[in-house]
Amino acid sequence: MFKVLPAPAADPILKVMTLFREDPRSAKVDLGLGVYKDPDGKTPVMRAVKSAEQRLVTVQESKSYTTLSGDPAFRQAMAGLVLGEAADPARLAGSTSTGGTGGVKLGLDLMHMVNPDATVWISAPTWPNHMALTKAAGLNWKPYRYYDAETGAVARAAMWADLQEARQGDVVILHGCCHNPTGADLNADDWAEVAAFCNARGLIPFVDFAYQGFGDGLDADAAGVRLLATRVERVIVVASASKNFGLYRERTGVCLVQCPEDERALVQGTLETLNRQTISFPPDHGARVVTEILGDTQMRTEWEDELTAMRDRMNGLRRSLARALRDACGSDRFGFLADQRGMFSVLGGTDAQITRLREDFGVYVVGGGRLNMAGLTEESIPQVARAIAAVL
Repeated sequence: MFKVLPAPAADPILKVMTLFREDPRSAKVDLGLGVYKDPDGKTPVMRAVKSAEQRLVTVQESKSYTTLSGDPAFRQAMAGLVLGEAADPARLAGSTSTGGTGGVKLGLDLMHMVNPDATVWISAPTWPNHMALTKAAGLNWKPYRYYDAETGAVARAAMWADLQEARQGDVVILHGCCHNPTGADLNADDWAEVAAFCNARGLIPFVDFAYQGFGDGLDADAAGVRLLATRVERVIVVASASKNFGLYRERTGVCLVQCPEDERALVQGTLETLNRQTISFPPDHGARVVTEILGDTQMRTEWEDELTAMRDRMNGLRRSLARALRDACGSDRFGFLADQRGMFSVLGGTDAQITRLREDFGVYVVGGGRLNMAGLTEESIPQVARAIAAVL
């Protein structure tokens, strides 16, 4: 009977992972998998995370359930980290989620209950799972142009031209910082314009905030999200602890919904009902680790210092690759890489070119030329630059 199931499409990132793993060459570079890697090519457990876990082993007395929306202390800690002084507990509903992915799905399920006819507007390009999660939530979606491949910057005129079609009740998904996959972010003026546009059109801004601290700093990266929270009455923000706390496998995230005070209890209850219908009680270990770190001055300082080192390393690799490409190409056509932020950038390229990068030069990137800057090392940059210059 299961033969009636349609064959699932192959995930392009997982395919690149498999090809890289099976490649016997030693001089190969994995720029496909979207995780942070240190100079030794490892994804480390952060020191503050180890400290928090050791403390939990000592003091935690139960592994019983928390609540249907997770530990309130975690939601409060994450709201403070993400929204800062803009966080108003009287207007903020929320839930622990199974990573940022689960948080996006939870927020979209909520919007389907509010307005099943809403259109979800998604940047082109974006993280591919945005479309899949929107479809799984039973909502329709449309793209809005976001990236100018010629300049490596936000395509503002095209973006606003496309969003003119948005109607009251629609949802606009935005990347809080370190846009995935382009690395091109909205600036302060853009965020102010988004707020005014959403207010004028009655739209719900939905911020996917997966990389806080990977761009210019915790507060700088959150500036746009906080501006929205101060100017727009209803905002959904999903934050992930996978990248900035390195808790990839713990699936630690939060879905926060800002709304009028008289709607908060209903929204909170609805989020808990949605959890009950899917996961019942959210996972807690990663959430408890984050709560310990953010609530302890010494551990928080240690975490912020390590996060700063990770960010500085990625931004340094960006600059080094841009310089190496300028030398290899004899032009500054890839200079935009130095100005972008986060783990990812898009180089472009046809399928044949991406295949040639892999087969002829051992450089693994995802289709369309998305590469993970954190997969670079100072030693591999010359090889990568020569490959890109020869192929793209």
